[in-house]
Amino acid sequence: MQVLQVQLAVEADPAEVGRARRWVRSRLLNHGVDPDAPMAETVVLVVSELVTNAVVHTGCPAVLRLCLPVAGDAPQDGPAAPLRVEVADASRVAPAPRHAGADEDATNGRGLELVELLCERWGWYPDGSGKRVWCEIGSDARPADPLADVDWAALAQ
Repeated sequence: MQVLQVQLAVEADPAEVGRARRWVRSRLLNHGVDPDAPMAETVVLVVSELVTNAVVHTGCPAVLRLCLPVAGDAPQDGPAAPLRVEVADASRVAPAPRHAGADEDATNGRGLELVELLCERWGWYPDGSGKRVWCEIGSDARPADPLADVDWAALAQ
């Protein structure tokens, strides 16, 4: 299977997270992915969480990489290969999902929990003097908002 790999150097500045989201949207659009599709929204959300973790927790630059399967490689009847997101940073500390608990006002602690819920697979491995966190998102990815498909009218009856 052929894969197109593109990457972006991200500075150690939280403002870079927005730049990473815009870059991902443009790469997906250039690859023929509708930027409003649920899969694209999921990729943007996951990139936002992983880049935020890298920038905030290390205070060092990071590298964001997208591995996009090239169309036409998958068998006619088989599923399309997943899109892979990787973020390399300068810390060897293992990422650990923190379940934020019942505090509805908490503004952090849910990033890897979201990655875990939205991705087919995710993990990490040591890479040079730091680590690389990766995840795979299928073309049938759930919408970024898990409540988007809830039939609220039916529930109210």
